[in-house]
Amino acid sequence: MTGGVRWGDRHVPAGVRSLLGLVAIAGGVLGFLPVLGFRMVPLGAAVVALDIPPLRRRLLDRLERRRRRSAARRIKDETAAPRSGH
Repeated sequence: MTGGVRWGDRHVPAGVRSLLGLVAIAGGVLGFLPVLGFRMVPLGAAVVALDIPPLRRRLLDRLERRRRRSAARRIKDETAAPRSGH
């Protein structure tokens, strides 16, 4: 989700972002349909939040913390000693 939100922030104009976010939220409401899914609601909310300054800061900070945590977890997993299956 982080890459998509950052891409949208850089490449999509603000008004279009809000409209796409609202469409995604509306599509998420119809999540029982095969193509649409309930996962579209938080994605749409994140896209709309990019156009509201206080929410934008919180969203980008949260996504950055999530990215750092996953990178730290990945490094920890790579450096962990292999476990014996015996």
